[in-house]
Amino acid sequence: MFCLGALRLRGFPLRGSPGRLLSVCGREGEENPPSPAETRWKDRAETVIIGGGCVGVSLAYHLAKAGMKDVVLLEKSELTAGSTWHAAGLTTYFHPGINLKKIHYDSIKLYEKLEEETGQVVGFHQPGSIRIATTPVRVDEFKYQMTRTGWHATEQYIIEPEKIQEMFPLLNMNKILAGLYNPGDGHIDPYSLTMALAAGARKYGALLKYPAPVTSLKPKSDGTWDVETPQGSMRANRIVNAAGFWAREVGKMIGLEHPLIPVQHQYVVTSTIPEVKALKRELPVLRDLEGSYYLRQERDGLLFGPYESQEKMKVQDSWVTNGVPPGFGKELFESDLDRIMEHVEAAMEMVPVLKKADIINIVNGPITYSPDILPMVGPHQGVRNYWVAIGFGYGIIHAGGVGKYLSDWILHGEPPFDLIELDPNRYGKWTTTQYTEAKARESYGFNNIVGYPKEERFAGRPTQRVSGLYKTLESKCSMGFHAGWEQPHWFYQPGQDTGYRPSFRRTNWFDPVGSEYKQVMQRVGVIDLSPFGKFNIKGQDSIRLLDHLFANVTPKVGFTNISHMLTPKGQVYAELTVSHQSPGEFLLITGSGSELHDLRWIEEEAVKGGYDVEIKNITDELGVLGIAGPHARKVLQKLTSEDLSDGVFKFLQTKSLKVSNIPVTAIRISYTGELGWELYHRREDSAALYDVIMNAGQEEGIDNFGTYAMNALRLEKAFRAWGSEMNCDTNPLEAGLGYFVKLNKPADFIGKQALKQIKAKGLKRRLVCLTLATDDVDPEGNESIWYGGKVVGNTTSGSYSYSIQKSLAFAYVPVELSKVGQQVEVELLGKNYSATVIQEPLVLTEPIRNKLQKKGGKDKI
Repeated sequence: MFCLGALRLRGFPLRGSPGRLLSVCGREGEENPPSPAETRWKDRAETVIIGGGCVGVSLAYHLAKAGMKDVVLLEKSELTAGSTWHAAGLTTYFHPGINLKKIHYDSIKLYEKLEEETGQVVGFHQPGSIRIATTPVRVDEFKYQMTRTGWHATEQYIIEPEKIQEMFPLLNMNKILAGLYNPGDGHIDPYSLTMALAAGARKYGALLKYPAPVTSLKPKSDGTWDVETPQGSMRANRIVNAAGFWAREVGKMIGLEHPLIPVQHQYVVTSTIPEVKALKRELPVLRDLEGSYYLRQERDGLLFGPYESQEKMKVQDSWVTNGVPPGFGKELFESDLDRIMEHVEAAMEMVPVLKKADIINIVNGPITYSPDILPMVGPHQGVRNYWVAIGFGYGIIHAGGVGKYLSDWILHGEPPFDLIELDPNRYGKWTTTQYTEAKARESYGFNNIVGYPKEERFAGRPTQRVSGLYKTLESKCSMGFHAGWEQPHWFYQPGQDTGYRPSFRRTNWFDPVGSEYKQVMQRVGVIDLSPFGKFNIKGQDSIRLLDHLFANVTPKVGFTNISHMLTPKGQVYAELTVSHQSPGEFLLITGSGSELHDLRWIEEEAVKGGYDVEIKNITDELGVLGIAGPHARKVLQKLTSEDLSDGVFKFLQTKSLKVSNIPVTAIRISYTGELGWELYHRREDSAALYDVIMNAGQEEGIDNFGTYAMNALRLEKAFRAWGSEMNCDTNPLEAGLGYFVKLNKPADFIGKQALKQIKAKGLKRRLVCLTLATDDVDPEGNESIWYGGKVVGNTTSGSYSYSIQKSLAFAYVPVELSKVGQQVEVELLGKNYSATVIQEPLVLTEPIRNKLQKKGGKDKI
């Protein structure tokens, strides 16, 4: 035991021996002894969960409680071994994301009632939590997060320094500007929580077997699995890898390399502090974001845990190359206070009583990180009936909600709400070990950095997944990261500020994007669209399969359409463009972020229905260039003998042709809504194709444009985007996609019956287009919509409209507030701006303008 203040004076490095720590800081759940190991064994199981940490046990609890028979959990040593047992146990409603707030909410609501349900003490404390802002930009971040929380069930408030001091009287208030307060936040004892979940799982019929290390996983032709352990073999209908930092080893058994890496995380526990003991109520959990640490009360002392910078933090990379040491379960690493001293100093300055506090414990244990810090949850593409719940850097707060989420998905065949940010299929072959380590370092070190809109993080980039234009364009633009690809967001203008300048307000890209917008509207622009997901589907059942998958009809040979895959409950699982290239052969295109998400669904339905088709992922084989603008036809026509005139190459037609002797599949479509083509070609031809187009367009003033300008263009045309206006939380009717849904087509497509019921019942909300006059801030999406002093809806995406010089946003509002002319308010950075529902689209698309013009309708346009 030694004093923190003295430690600062002496630069005292404490290094302890690694060893088994049976309890962390005298936790109150110790009276819950572990249940004796099960002696039963089952030869068959509906679901086998591998891993007995809080996440795996939560899933067993939820599946069994929901009525699934034959739920089996296999744990290699004992429950909580790995990362659960030594966790600091923080629980919070807050999350900067959107639907992850629901996961946090479900966890806390479960933990509140778990003791009553199971009879097991869980040691749940809910004193609330305060995030501290000591800079003006942090205050902006809090305002940004408030509008993103207003339309959720979570309670959250910005509080003044006086209120902060009242709630946490031990603070040095000198630098504090504001706090973000979440009532109901707190901490729970991880060991007791897991034991209570285990008691509940057993109560509802689950079998929890340990020690029972899984030694082999063998897939069978019918989609089942043989799971082998030293105790015997078990046939499972599905397996769920919830093995914590052993998840990589489990994945390797079936040839998967899960991008996970263990990192060392330390926290410090003090002995009794008189000023803490004298308090009449428990202190709220404190998060000092600039100091990058959390701090909470632990009995009559304090516990604080820092997140050190990526340069100082420690990755346990030897476990990645050599595997987790055999027998590692409830051990810790050597503590190393040198690594966290700057955070210790920051904590002592913010909470001065720490200077006199004695340290009684330093915990330094492994937690598992994915590259982007978010867990991987759901079914895995390319392997039937293999699910994962892995990569939890914050397993305690995620365990309850993720257990419920996965249980619902497994039982009902679709996710209960959209969480594509957790999709394990967001990673692919491009996710190397080197990339994983670089990103995990960055993610850990960035735990408390300001979370800006349009955030980019640069570690581990570029990956091997660059388009053929990367070298040509990298010095000319600000690149964005899309599923491993680099794609231009916006292009630098001569004499203007370049580089990445994140902000909550309009920043250095605002004017250049306006120039790119004009480029496409007035002349002609070229954009690299290579990150699109691209699939080839052919075979004798290909048309039947697509008819089953999509709500739209199958396009005729030589044509393209926009089609949506729906879930059984009628929600929008995916949006793709479908091109019928030759009889029975199709090219399917989806967004970069949903490549394997969509492919998994298509493959699964093909297998389930026994369709005779060949499905090939050709994403990495093809590059894509988009050309758009009034002069697009004129430029392209110089390079091909194919007639590109409007009557011969119609809107939504697809043809194979040569552009300056380079073979391309040309589709007359553009997400800009202007005259344009997407040109699909061999990836190795991208640079040559780009060069010939740019050279041919000199006379027409051709130039580049990026995805920011494309977003502004598509919003003006009222084009919806998957992941924003539509996802697994929305149905196509409320999203305004009725034109693409053919309820009268003969095929009984997935979601058809549910959609008929939704239509019969009538909609409760509707997607509308809003204009609003702001000052220097524009909507991004997920902001609160206000009416009559209440939050009534949310934006889905937004941008500045360079045509009307106002902000533009899509938003979901109640049907009764969806009429054109309706006034509502949009909350942006703590201020409500008046907004008006407009007739969409704000700008007509080129094909419609063309059609009206032919009818002599300049006045109509």
